[in-house]
Formats: sequence, C-alpha cells, structure tokens
Amino acid sequence: MKRFLKAGLVLALTAAGLAAHAATELVVATVNNGHMIEMQKLTPVFEKAHPDIKLKWVTLEEGTLRQRVTTDIATKGGQFDVMTIGMYETPIWAKKGWLNPIATDAAYDVDDLLPAMRTGLSADGKLYAAPFYGESSMLMYRKDLADKVGFKMPDQPTWAQVKELAGKVHDPKGGVYGMCLRGKPGWGDNMAFLTTLVNTNGGQWFDMSWKPQIDTKPWKDAITFYVDLMKAYGPPGASANSFNENLALFNEGKCAMWVDATIAASFVSDPKQSKVADKVAFAQAPTAVTPKGANWLWAWALAVPAGSQKVDAAQTFIKWATSKDYIKLVAKEQGWGAVPTGTRKSTYATPEFMKAARFAEAEKKAIDTANPNDSTLPKSPYVGVQYAAIPEFQAIGVAVGQQMSAALSGKTTVDQALKTSQTAAEREMKKAGYYK
Repeated sequence: MKRFLKAGLVLALTAAGLAAHAATELVVATVNNGHMIEMQKLTPVFEKAHPDIKLKWVTLEEGTLRQRVTTDIATKGGQFDVMTIGMYETPIWAKKGWLNPIATDAAYDVDDLLPAMRTGLSADGKLYAAPFYGESSMLMYRKDLADKVGFKMPDQPTWAQVKELAGKVHDPKGGVYGMCLRGKPGWGDNMAFLTTLVNTNGGQWFDMSWKPQIDTKPWKDAITFYVDLMKAYGPPGASANSFNENLALFNEGKCAMWVDATIAASFVSDPKQSKVADKVAFAQAPTAVTPKGANWLWAWALAVPAGSQKVDAAQTFIKWATSKDYIKLVAKEQGWGAVPTGTRKSTYATPEFMKAARFAEAEKKAIDTANPNDSTLPKSPYVGVQYAAIPEFQAIGVAVGQQMSAALSGKTTVDQALKTSQTAAEREMKKAGYYK
C-alpha cells in the first residue's frame, strides 16, 4: 500500500512539475515610466487569461534600457523576449533583420493605429514594433500663475513669449521656478528636447552631404537661449534632470512651465499624482524662426527580437498590451484620464476619454503635426524630428548631450561645447564613410 501511495505521490509531483514547466516565461525589458509600471501591475490579468505564459519584468531607467537592449540585440544575447524600443531603433533594427514583424490579426485592428505611429514603427510596409504609447512634445504650464500676472498663453507660443512669462512668475523663494527643461545628458534625454529647439531656430544635425552642422548660428542661438533661460529661471541642478525628475518637480508645484512629452499631460493633470492638477493648462511646443520640427514624435513600443525562442508567446503578450481592450482595461481600473495615449484613433473617438483628458486635443494636434520626413528648415538627408535615424546617431547624440549638459552646468562655454561636439560628430561620420 505504501508503495502505491509513494508511486502516486511521485506521479502527482511529476505532473505538477510538468505543468509548472509548461508555462513559458517571457522576460520583458521596459522603461520605468508611469504607464509601464501600470502595465506591470496588470500582470495578473494577463496571466489569468494566458495561464501558459508567465511574465518576468526587467524595469530600467531610460538610458540604461537603451544600452542593455542595444547590446543584447546586436550580440544576439537572447536575454529578452520582449523589448521596449522606440521609433529610432525600430526601422534601423528591422532593416538589419534583428526584429520579428508584429503578427497582427483582424481583432488587433492595425488600421486603428494613428498613421504617424504606424509609419514610424514600420519598415518596408511591415509593422516591427507595436506602440504602447505615443507622444509628441508640448508646453504644460500653470494657468493660475499666468493669470496672476495677466499673461494669456497663445495656443502656439513663441520661445520669446515663454521666456517673458518665465521671468514674471519665477519665484525661487516661494519654491516656484519659471521653467523646467531636460538637462541630463543622453541622445534621448536632453538631446530629444534640444534638437527640437535647434530645429525651430532653423538648424539641423546634418546637411545634404551628411556634414554635421553643430557649429552653426542656429545651434548657437538655440543653445545660448537654453542655457541663459535655465540659468535665469530654471531649478538648481537642472543638468541632472530628465523626464521623471521634471515630472516630479512639476507635480510638486515647483515648475511654472515645462516643455516635454505629451504623455506627461496625463500625469500632471491627475489629482492622485499632481498637487497642481486643477491649475495646469496646455499649449503647443514653442516656436522660434520656424514651426518645423518644434515638437518631436516618439513612441515607446514593444518588439520581439529575432533571437527570441518564444516568439508566439511574445506576440500574444504584445497584442494584449497594445490592444483596444488593454486601453479599456486601464480605463476600468484607473479611469479614462490614465490610459496610455497617442496610439489609436479609437481612443480619441471615445467621448469618456475626451471628457476626462483635458489635454487630449492639444496632444493629438501635436502628434498629427510632427513630421519626421520634413522637420528642418534647410533640407536634411535624414528621417526623424528629435533624432537622425542612422545607426551612428546614438553615439553622436550621447557625445553632444554630454557637452550640452556641461554648458548648462557651467563646466564649459556654449562655444566650446559646440566646437567639441562638431569635432566629435565629424569624426564619427567620416569613420562611418558618410563623407571624406
């Protein structure tokens, strides 16, 4: 009898082991932004619907995420089954054969994706990353402070007007700084914002013969304006601040104005996160010489690396996380004001969303007007608003970002920062064979 009980126990344990073993574990690399953290909280919902798939999250700060996923995919490391990547990497990596195309079906409704997002995440007409949230950039400002000094914000302000308001409302003793902007070095950190400032001042990264244009007047105008503005009206330590740091400052009521990703609007207008939720208003990103390239275009998207051994499970998860139903799930759990935005037409066609999200109209206008194929006043050979979609840009953007951060912190002059950046960019482009 004991022998039979023992055999039964062994069989039961073996069956349990096999069942546990049968579940596919997906390792998902993602960025530590609010919407991604919300997605992780909803893991049990996904796993309940798909008991054969378990999710393991690797959540990283933006710059670290970029380094880790780039190294992993280039070396075919196979650490991640799902990667959070953006519009910069997607077409480049797709052309190198590093990504699996997204396997969409009728229920996924790929035609519902906003055209700007779908195009930016495609190569040769195929979608290679599914947008989890999309964004442009916009101006978020304290309407109460503007009203107090009698300033009426235009729908499309100029940088001169924004600087004027910053000077009127800057009150460091009262804990309010006139302007918050990115200063932390990185091609996707300070350079994402600064490239739009250069664009609207009439500048570009490269001319039509791929020669870097960093030591030109538009760059000098843009960076001098930025450094002067932040030294006069920015918070202390601005050279270390990127999206999350400025979001925290704004939500604490310490920023009168902030130009950054439209996705921030859902956080700054959420009373659960923001002390100034009822006081914030929105306008288009400021312009200078030209409106071209004044506001960026980006998507954080989910992709399956070509080296993954778990492609079907990865595709299942991606379709769930970027679907219309996922957006409805977040709306049910957190309210329509908290859903990931900037990806689907149907979101903006939902009356509950348009009512809950005061920023929705300004956000969609910013996304619709950003044009990665025509983002500079002089003609440019590259695609991209706040980046140039060539493999060499990552290294160039990082090097230039370090120089701009040093200029902001006073470790170097604007002129020296531009000169050093130009030399570094020329060296990279010549090495890559773009010109002699």
